[in-house]
Amino acid sequence: MNKAKEEESGWFWGKYSALGLKIALVVMLVDQAHKWWMLLGYRIQDKGRVPVLPFLDLVFVKNTGISYSMLDQSSYAWQIALAAFAVLASVAMWVWIAHAATNRLMAWSIALIIGGAIGNAIDRILIGGVADFFSMHAFGFYWYVFNIADVAIVAGVVGLLYDSFISSRNDAAKPM
Repeated sequence: MNKAKEEESGWFWGKYSALGLKIALVVMLVDQAHKWWMLLGYRIQDKGRVPVLPFLDLVFVKNTGISYSMLDQSSYAWQIALAAFAVLASVAMWVWIAHAATNRLMAWSIALIIGGAIGNAIDRILIGGVADFFSMHAFGFYWYVFNIADVAIVAGVVGLLYDSFISSRNDAAKPM
């Protein structure tokens, strides 16, 4: 793609849009495949807590709130509202990739967040809450239960933070 074409790419498609679309789709598909395998194939909901490692158990939790079960509401209308918010946030982040992503790390990071948000939104619509399975613990302290989509979202946020520090450092190092 030539430089003039890149500059006129628009709000919904830009230089890193193809990369972002691939990453978001892969995250969403892997997350959904894992969730449905855990629920329909492995049937984790019938097994209770399954120890995997000294610090990791598998367990099924349907989270009807947001992170750490904040704003917990079991009504389906609330789940639809949270799913709609995830979709709107994902559209805004998609515009960010298409219109303002300046490098591959930024595009990857935003796409990880989009894929995770859409994966969790699908759960809210289909099962009335987010299916979480991984329970990490150590020394009697249990962290919250999470899923692959949550890992992707956290990795995306870490990537954006790293990118912001690298970009800031590179900008500061430029001579005036």
